[in-house]
Amino acid sequence: MTFSLSIGISFSSQILLGRVGIGPGLVVLAVVIVLGILFDIIGVSATKAQEAPFHAMAAKKISGAREAIWIVRNADRVANFCNDVVGDICGTVSGAIGAGIAFRLIMVHPGWNEIPATILMTALIAAATVSGKAYGKGFAMEEADRVVHFIGRLLRGAKDLIGLDVTRSNRRNSRARKRGNSGGRRKG
Repeated sequence: MTFSLSIGISFSSQILLGRVGIGPGLVVLAVVIVLGILFDIIGVSATKAQEAPFHAMAAKKISGAREAIWIVRNADRVANFCNDVVGDICGTVSGAIGAGIAFRLIMVHPGWNEIPATILMTALIAAATVSGKAYGKGFAMEEADRVVHFIGRLLRGAKDLIGLDVTRSNRRNSRARKRGNSGGRRKG
């Protein structure tokens, strides 16, 4: 999945970057960096959020509460996907986009030295990513339940709108584990 996501994000950004100028390329770069920061916030929030408030919301039939419970119960996998898979892909892709922008700048301004241009671009990307994730982690720690409920509502909306239910396959597997079954077969 990491390989496929990486190809999709990288291909899309490179195609877009190849067709636009430096200004829009910087916008694409910013979007990729912000995407990495947002997914980092989601991953940290999933590990910090408490399950109990979402049970109360689910009892009141509040939209997204059941999905939020799923997020909290699967915090390790959610955090792994958000922080490691998407976060690492965004970091790699932002570096590639930054190199492409630096190359374009050097092509437009032939007198510029490529080493300072690429070092400056790398430093700007690193500073934006690290400071954004540092701020995001603090926000995620303080607002974990709100973030998880918001993501739960988004997941519920995706399920209602297009039928995408990321929680479904895991429910069956967790029920089988609770019964002590492995894949529906009885031990014996």
